[in-house]
Amino acid sequence: MRLRDLLYETFTAIRANRVRSLLTILGIVIGIAAVIAMTALIDGIKMSLVGQLGLNQSRLVYISCYPETRQVTMDDLKQLELNVPDYEFVSAVSYYSGKATNGTRSLDAAQIIGCDEDYFTAVGSKLVSGRLLTADECTGGSMSVVIDQQVVSKLWGSSATDVVGQSIRINDDSYSVVGVIEASGMNSQMIYMPYSTLTTRVSGRSSIDQIIGYAREGADMNAIGDKTKSFLIKYFNISEENQQYAVSITTMKSIMDQLDATMAAFQLLMTTVAGVSLVVGGIGIMNMMLTNVTERIREIGLRKALGARSSDITKQFLLESVMLCIVGGVFGILLGYAGAWALTSAASGMAGIGQIVPIISPTAVATATDICVLIGMVFGYGPARRAAKLDPVESLRYQ
Repeated sequence: MRLRDLLYETFTAIRANRVRSLLTILGIVIGIAAVIAMTALIDGIKMSLVGQLGLNQSRLVYISCYPETRQVTMDDLKQLELNVPDYEFVSAVSYYSGKATNGTRSLDAAQIIGCDEDYFTAVGSKLVSGRLLTADECTGGSMSVVIDQQVVSKLWGSSATDVVGQSIRINDDSYSVVGVIEASGMNSQMIYMPYSTLTTRVSGRSSIDQIIGYAREGADMNAIGDKTKSFLIKYFNISEENQQYAVSITTMKSIMDQLDATMAAFQLLMTTVAGVSLVVGGIGIMNMMLTNVTERIREIGLRKALGARSSDITKQFLLESVMLCIVGGVFGILLGYAGAWALTSAASGMAGIGQIVPIISPTAVATATDICVLIGMVFGYGPARRAAKLDPVESLRYQ
């Protein structure tokens, strides 16, 4: 039997039982929709985190060091650069939480960060307007600051478009806004000023809270983390019992690897749950095909009497089963895409995540299609073989 004839007979049989066919494929539709929706949601959340939190900065290394006898100084950073040449640069960071005001509105929980001009390159800050801090401003203790969009919204309102040149008062000093960057989260409220300015005018302490390292392109991130930790332990003569707490090295590559592992585990869990629906759908397909075989016994006998081979009967019923699953897969993909948008709209309102766009990869669609074909073949083979083995004489006598 030619493929064209097989397809014609298949669609004719499906159209003859439209309602029953639709009810039968519901399990397939639900299972495929769940797989597509969850895959799109997980990929969307991952990409949102990559963009919002700067996880795309794979060369970034966060270094926290708390020696037992003294504080970390700028001279220590120079020694780190000399002894671990895999870094393109290292940057000192100091943190302070305080009140900021523009004269009419105030922000009580502003996170003030003292840094240098390299910090923005390392963390991948995205400039919205104005400019970033310059090297001269950072070395000269300038009264310039860069703020994020959350600070703009809190102090000037969400309708504010350009606040470059405006002033912000922190403690007893006034600072000029030279640039605005994208917020790293819904509640970030970050104000960036030169490290020297923060330590002398705001916090009153010269300690370095964190070191930001930016590895050279192509550097082994795992190796650079190990080298950094070994050097700091030896340099500060940290005792063995305190090494675990005194030095902490976190590379963005390790964070991305952990994120991938977490998302993969969650996706596996959801796929397993959806797989139950697919198995139920497959059983429904088998039940319907067995019913079709029983209802069409005389037709099968007539086809065999006219010269149809057992293989032709097997192909016909097997193709019907596969086509039912593919139709269910198509509906499932469409429903899953719609569900993904609904889920991402809900997830986008969660604090700290921001806007999420569902990502449906061609691989996910191809996998869903393959699953549908596989289910159709596995659960349709038994009924197809049963139809092929019917005796033509007995089939023609069947009432």
